[in-house]
Amino acid sequence: MPIEIHSQKEVDAIRTSCRMAAETLMLVGEKLRAGMTTEEINAIVHEDTVRRDAYPSPLNYHGFPKSVCTSVNDVVCHGIPGSEVLKNGDIVNVDVTTLYKGFHGDTSATFYVGTPSAEARLATETARKALELGIAEVKEGARLGDIGAAIQEYVEAQGCSVVRDFVGHGIGRKFHEPPQVKHYGKRGTGDRMKAGMVFTIEPMVNIGGWEVDVDPTDKWTVRTADGSLSAQFEHTILVTRTGCEVLTKRPGTLRMSENVASILAM
Repeated sequence: MPIEIHSQKEVDAIRTSCRMAAETLMLVGEKLRAGMTTEEINAIVHEDTVRRDAYPSPLNYHGFPKSVCTSVNDVVCHGIPGSEVLKNGDIVNVDVTTLYKGFHGDTSATFYVGTPSAEARLATETARKALELGIAEVKEGARLGDIGAAIQEYVEAQGCSVVRDFVGHGIGRKFHEPPQVKHYGKRGTGDRMKAGMVFTIEPMVNIGGWEVDVDPTDKWTVRTADGSLSAQFEHTILVTRTGCEVLTKRPGTLRMSENVASILAM
């Protein structure tokens, strides 16, 4: 399947879905607290999505049972919301994707629950910076491998690892479509980026090794193979003729994630 180059009309529609997803993620940050369950996060996301006359993309996607992914501590991605209670010191990635008028917008962030440990801070802040460095590589004519190389170089320099089994992806009318955007690799490799391409960058950073295991029971939950902490951040990106646009750019500071100084002062 070829990589889609989106028209201006399509980009505008994707931008709207991305804005909704970003606003929903902001709402999660406002309400997040120790003592709440991941099912409560699911309810927040579901209710905020449907009130916009939109649909939570994860719900029933290949059988996924919930409206959002909530990945706590050693869960890398695709955590299923449920009865798990968030406690002080946890980190939780909340992955929101919104479908509105036929187009998807996808974003995620890792939140601190209470006061984080040094390891939690290392994983989270490394993932946050890795995403920024990956985005900085996006421009027309550059190669997708440049993104992965920038991320891998930085993450490994921090003594962490970047997950290989799950990657970024094209997005638009389909939740997942070409291209695959690896978070590791070599510069000068991969497809060339062209204006109108839309894809996610979503590095998953582990404190330990990059290897992961999929839960044999629910077939969804992905954990670090060695039980180490994992953190992730994600944006949906548009390639433009002058660089790129972060379509899921948030309208303000993400509480319990980006306000690091105030979190550490708690």
